[in-house]
Amino acid sequence: MQQSGGSEAEVTWEDQQNINKFGRLNNRLHELDDEIKLAKETNENLEDASNELILTDEDMVRFQIGEVFAHVPKEEVEDRIEQMKEVTSKKLDKLEEEKDSIVAHMAELKKILYGKFKDSINLEED
Repeated sequence: MQQSGGSEAEVTWEDQQNINKFGRLNNRLHELDDEIKLAKETNENLEDASNELILTDEDMVRFQIGEVFAHVPKEEVEDRIEQMKEVTSKKLDKLEEEKDSIVAHMAELKKILYGKFKDSINLEED
């Protein structure tokens, strides 16, 4: 398709699929950023709880189970917090891996789309 000021590349079905895929990946990237932020906050909170538990000299401590606080032996709470930290750390690692994969795939799509459309397409956030 030619215009008097310059040329525009024709958008094929495959190009449209790549543009749509880039949009979906970009949305997932933003979701992952939020999930990663939440997982990091949870990890920090668990670390703070673990540190506070070290400072206490009580044998029984209050531990929240669901919406209820129960008196639980200090050692059991320490074990539970460690397990929760491990689970959260694994989840955080998995989220970071997925984010890296998405960023790499988005870079490939950017290269393809910018290669064909040059300045006619904007795939940047700002």
